[in-house]
Amino acid sequence: MAESLEWSAPVQLAPSAPKLGEHVAQELRRAIISDTLTRDTHLVESRLSEKFGVSRGPVRDALTRLCEEGLVESRRRGTYVRGLSIEDIEELYSLRKLIETDAVLRCIGTDGADFSPIEKALERMRSALASGDASAFAHADLGFHSAFYTVAGHRRIEAIWLQYRPTFAGMLEVTNAQDASLTPTMEDHEVLLDAVATGDRARALDLLEDHLEGSRRRMLAAYGRYSEPD
Repeated sequence: MAESLEWSAPVQLAPSAPKLGEHVAQELRRAIISDTLTRDTHLVESRLSEKFGVSRGPVRDALTRLCEEGLVESRRRGTYVRGLSIEDIEELYSLRKLIETDAVLRCIGTDGADFSPIEKALERMRSALASGDASAFAHADLGFHSAFYTVAGHRRIEAIWLQYRPTFAGMLEVTNAQDASLTPTMEDHEVLLDAVATGDRARALDLLEDHLEGSRRRMLAAYGRYSEPD
């Protein structure tokens, strides 16, 4: 059973920083999804508190959030890394296909829909691509997809997306790392928005399906490289 918590997380959390739990969760999530923190690693609150330089409260909040996402689990002797399995990846992408398809259809079906939130996110992607900032590009990429849920105007579907968005953010870092260039990804998003904005339902759904399927395959390929079979 893995026990080590020694990994090189870029931890720079000021004690007065807001939402420390979210920052701790982000670093742990990144380490878990990249398999730096492996399955069955014991996550000891006191050791994590020391590592991140925060009290146990934010650590506890972070572990609760990661438990809700299914990345860690509580056992009799504490909290342990559960990680991602092939089944988890398949479930996450099938869920995303369901809810994002619905969001896109609602955007197309809304008379006078305001697509400016999606357009602004796309512009942030262009700026990040031009500056070579992969992290900013990934953030804008997730913002682009989030904007569809906002424009769709379905609060509960958006709530489902927001619950799992952090997990997809971590997976996006993994899949983007495999891409020699992010330009094709940029183009995928541009044509998707064009199809939605012009009301081309069939084209929009085909583009969305291709986009999500490509992401799923890259994630599964990455999983095969860094994880051993269960």
